[in-house]
Amino acid sequence: MSEAAHIVVVDDDADVRETVAEYLRRNGFAVSEADGGDALRGVMSTRPIDLALLDINMPGDDGLTLAREIRASGPAGIIMLTANNDDLDKIVGLEVGADDYVTKPYNPRELLARVKAVLRRAKGAGGGSAATLGREVQMGRCRLNLDTRKLFEPDGSEVALTAMEYDLLRTFAENPRRVLSRDQLLDLAHSKEMEPFDRSIDTRIARIRRKIEADPSKPDCLRTVRGAGYVYNPDCRTA
Repeated sequence: MSEAAHIVVVDDDADVRETVAEYLRRNGFAVSEADGGDALRGVMSTRPIDLALLDINMPGDDGLTLAREIRASGPAGIIMLTANNDDLDKIVGLEVGADDYVTKPYNPRELLARVKAVLRRAKGAGGGSAATLGREVQMGRCRLNLDTRKLFEPDGSEVALTAMEYDLLRTFAENPRRVLSRDQLLDLAHSKEMEPFDRSIDTRIARIRRKIEADPSKPDCLRTVRGAGYVYNPDCRTA
């Protein structure tokens, strides 16, 4: 890459924060450190970030609160770091826009692989707000631009997407009317370095439905096929 991706490591444990930051620096990334929400905001005010590694359990603003702020501010990738392997924490994290989870203790090489995977998925064509440029697919009430990796409302305004949400939408767009199991979706849409738990797919599809379905309580675009998976219906309701 012509310019090193900027990663911020947010953890109130100085030893953990410094160890992770140094490992990422040795692997070619520009890394900032933050011991909490105020420090993170200070970093973001001086330089845009490409990815944040967020510890969940911190005094003051916890990782989930900070993930919401980051997701609202732009397309940066988010990986949650947690000592808790509870699925509930993971589901809540995905709901607020996290791209991935790493449970402590973790292998540094695994963390590096996940960082690279999230950055690779998030790396799309930037700039340009015109929804009419590039290949587009109607996805429910919205339009997905496959060249700019952006989703647009009927009025042309952009809908915020995580990298994984885009990958899922692209996969459905490329496989209309084909029933895809969770495993197939993981193979087609997700990096091979990552092995998310099955419910992560359900959680992300629920979030996508709230963005694209005319009536999210009765999804017609991304339909559930009981016992089999999901299918994209290109003839779904758009209003």
